[in-house]
Amino acid sequence: MQNNSSWLRKDNQYVADSLKIRFYPVAIREGKGSKVVDYDGREYLDISAGWAVANIGYGNEKMANALKEQYEKLSFSTNISIPDEQMITLSEKLTEIVPGSFEKKVWYGMSGSDANDCIAKLVPYSTERPRMLSFMGAYHGQTMGSLSLSGHTAQARFISGANVVKVPFPNPYRPLFGTGENLTEQIIDYIEHEVFTTICPSDDTAGIIVEAIQSDGGVIIPPEDFLPELRKLCDRYGIYLILDEVKVGMGRTGKWFAYEHANIVADAVSIAKPLGGGVPISAVVARKEILDCGHALHLFTASGNPISSRAALTNIEIIENDISMEDVTNKGEYFKKQLEELKEKHTIIGDVRGKGLVLGVELVVDQVTKEPAVKQTAAICYRAYELGLLVFYVGIHGNVIEITPPLIITKEEIDHAIAILDQAFIDLKEGKINMDEVSKYAGW
Repeated sequence: MQNNSSWLRKDNQYVADSLKIRFYPVAIREGKGSKVVDYDGREYLDISAGWAVANIGYGNEKMANALKEQYEKLSFSTNISIPDEQMITLSEKLTEIVPGSFEKKVWYGMSGSDANDCIAKLVPYSTERPRMLSFMGAYHGQTMGSLSLSGHTAQARFISGANVVKVPFPNPYRPLFGTGENLTEQIIDYIEHEVFTTICPSDDTAGIIVEAIQSDGGVIIPPEDFLPELRKLCDRYGIYLILDEVKVGMGRTGKWFAYEHANIVADAVSIAKPLGGGVPISAVVARKEILDCGHALHLFTASGNPISSRAALTNIEIIENDISMEDVTNKGEYFKKQLEELKEKHTIIGDVRGKGLVLGVELVVDQVTKEPAVKQTAAICYRAYELGLLVFYVGIHGNVIEITPPLIITKEEIDHAIAILDQAFIDLKEGKINMDEVSKYAGW
């Protein structure tokens, strides 16, 4: 029987490094609920949910039954040419849960990258305005169009997107302009009176794409007035406002979409990771005039296929019937409070932030200078793995522990996760973590 080490050797031999971002040596055999098991039979509590994909947990029986039933009934239809009821029904449902009284339509792909590629391609085309504006630190995907919209270090090695201008994102913990007072006003003023005046004329700008919570950029929560003021800015100049909800959507913040907390309406919304409850599917829900700007402009043979569409419909049904948004909010507040208590114990924790069940713990060498504790962050995630907890780190400095557990996580499991993180911080302070082993895993 193959064990963990043997599978990892094969992974190293056959799987491309360009596909990998690894934090520790583990290969997973099975999962149930919030826990997974490796090929040595060792169980782990997963508070990453596979980069927020497994939002309803692993091995959900309703999902398994639905997928079996669908495969037996209709395993595939190329919906770009011959539509089936699953994609059409899902489209109707998504236009209902995405806010906005205007006429909406839905586009489908398989990942957040191709969804934001759709944005990069169709928003300028539909408006006949060539430029787009996005934010530094943003992670919108790995394809060339979505990469162009991104402002993350992971994409900085590739040159593309001459039509995209990137501006600072309002980070309350690390403000770029002065002390951070009136941060929203500073950013909006910079866009309106500097960027629009010099390098990105407003009448040439088709859309502004933004994350309600900048996830891979470091779980950055902007000031409460930022999205409303950005909406007003777009309205003043006839610019579309696009919300990337690829990671934080589908109930993770206690609402269907994170931007709903700002009480605004988006012109387009990209959705992906948790949409299929573990089955690959992405969508863009947008104004009809954006998505109906032409035929066969951005399509893939498997777009909206019956299996993925049925998975998304079942996922939405499970969230509606079995997962309380209020419960997600309460568990998020409980988790955050526990993390804040850890911050009181461990001075390496510079900031704790989040909304619902997307939480960030930023580690710093010094709380005054806020020098990023990069190696230490990798060490904490590695030690957590050794202690039975799976968690990843993010951020443009690579110093933010990102917590995005399945929405079904229990308070007992949260307590267990906190206990392991606490021990990892103690072990780091006492020099009990093998940094040579940590250094074998590059992470970001």
